[in-house]
Amino acid sequence: MPHLLVAISSHGFGHAAQTAPVVNALRKRMPDLRVTLRTTVPPALLAARFEGEFTRVPVASDFGMRMASAVDVLADESARAYAEFHRHWEDKVREDAQALAALAPDLVLANVPYLTLAGAAEAGIPAVALCSLNWADVYAHYCGQRPEAAEIHAQMLAAYNSTACFLQTEPHMPMMDIARRRSIGPVARIGHARRAEINRRLGLSERDRLVLIAPGGIEMRLPINDWPRLPHVRWLVSEAWRVTHPDAVSIESLSMHFMDILCSSDALIGKPGYGSFAEVACNAIPMLYVKRHDWPEEPYLVEWLGRNGRSLEIGREQLERGDIFDALQALWAVPARPPVAPAGVQQAADYLAGALAAR
Repeated sequence: MPHLLVAISSHGFGHAAQTAPVVNALRKRMPDLRVTLRTTVPPALLAARFEGEFTRVPVASDFGMRMASAVDVLADESARAYAEFHRHWEDKVREDAQALAALAPDLVLANVPYLTLAGAAEAGIPAVALCSLNWADVYAHYCGQRPEAAEIHAQMLAAYNSTACFLQTEPHMPMMDIARRRSIGPVARIGHARRAEINRRLGLSERDRLVLIAPGGIEMRLPINDWPRLPHVRWLVSEAWRVTHPDAVSIESLSMHFMDILCSSDALIGKPGYGSFAEVACNAIPMLYVKRHDWPEEPYLVEWLGRNGRSLEIGREQLERGDIFDALQALWAVPARPPVAPAGVQQAADYLAGALAAR
């Protein structure tokens, strides 16, 4: 039974969303594949995304960037955290190698914790990276001017360059310092529209619009209770927000897969992130987004969605006020485009199947 260990960053939920379709496609061609997920992403989210059985090892071998919210990076706090994380780096790599060797995978897939990749190299386990970004480039963007940055950045790059291949999911950062990089198509899950069922359950008419608000796995709580009521607009929001707005409905109350809810919505409101951008483009759903402005991956995401989907930017203060009726009308006036094919799913699965067969 071939054994794949999948290390997933817990910096938001986009890394898990990006990885799951690939692993699911791989399992269809390798039904006896044993899967271990090494991550602190919540088990419920993993179970909703990954098909079939898996073992979860709750280990976080990266932290991405420290965040004040879904759109605000704490650069100084992140720099201090990286300096501490890289203290005694060789010891960390050796400990991770021992932990990976005990799990005995045939292949490691990382999205995109570099310590796991360094540990795999130390343990002699072949490894592949899959992501639209890497933490070395993100770290250099925010922390590259600090005196300790050169050594830390070099260690990060060495880990990424130890892989057999870095599969870059479109849209992606250039990653010019990654030696064995390979660009592949988008990776996203395709949902099923269940709007008629939702309309019946919520008592909605054909004129009503459903707007899904999902800023990703990093908390960004909007003051929806203070928003004005908009004619024929209903908001779908997380139950954890405890929203009491008369036009708000909790996502969880629908008891449906998130992708089916997305495909049944008239628009998504969120931030630039790989998971949401790829999913709206591949499912042909319009999106309003709040820019992060300093996130280095953002320009590549925004440019790609502008070419391939229906999207408009909205100001953060405007969104917080709920002053978005005109923005939604403008978004819905953008001409529809055909859904983008998530070609990267099969391309990545093909590569991983070959790597496992070689083992």
